[in-house]
Amino acid sequence: MAVETWFAFLAATAVLLAIPGPTILLVIGQSLGAGRRAALPLVAGVALGDLTAMTLSLAGLGALLAASATLFTVLKFAGAAYLVWLGVRLWRAPVEDGAAAPVSARRAFRDAYVVTALNPKSIAFFVAFVPLFVDAAAPFMPQAVVLVASFVTLAALNAGIYALLAARLSGAVRRPAVRRAFNRGGGALLVGAGIATAAMRRG
Repeated sequence: MAVETWFAFLAATAVLLAIPGPTILLVIGQSLGAGRRAALPLVAGVALGDLTAMTLSLAGLGALLAASATLFTVLKFAGAAYLVWLGVRLWRAPVEDGAAAPVSARRAFRDAYVVTALNPKSIAFFVAFVPLFVDAAAPFMPQAVVLVASFVTLAALNAGIYALLAARLSGAVRRPAVRRAFNRGGGALLVGAGIATAAMRRG
């Protein structure tokens, strides 16, 4: 793979990641509710989720999703329902002194992983996106490793920036009424992401 091709892939990926989708809305929503403690697990979940999604795409699942309306719809509504459930849970999270954190590190990691890895639109998109930067005359596997590693790294950095910014807003306040407002704002973002996911088409 030529260096120019790799730089083009990085630029295209940066533009793609700059547009917030369900994963970033999840990161913002949970970081607003849980603060900085959730940032690192969320970023790790996003990175592993993208790694899984890209691996599944390259293994052929993306082509299957593109061809099967039923499979795409099942994954889409499962992901949408999960996002809505997360939003409702964050909306109802306790905020009084001594109350449990709205999300633990393990849950933050799990939620970010599930939402990222099982996004059918992303899996199908990777099938169309990644081959554009592959040199057919060169071995495929080394190129795939570079492209996947580059995308996952940029996705993790992107999620980290959003998580830390949202966590800073969350950590700036301590009053229960204000924290409740943050939780409900984050919960509303997640519910909105779930509704948007349910409404999306295969394209």
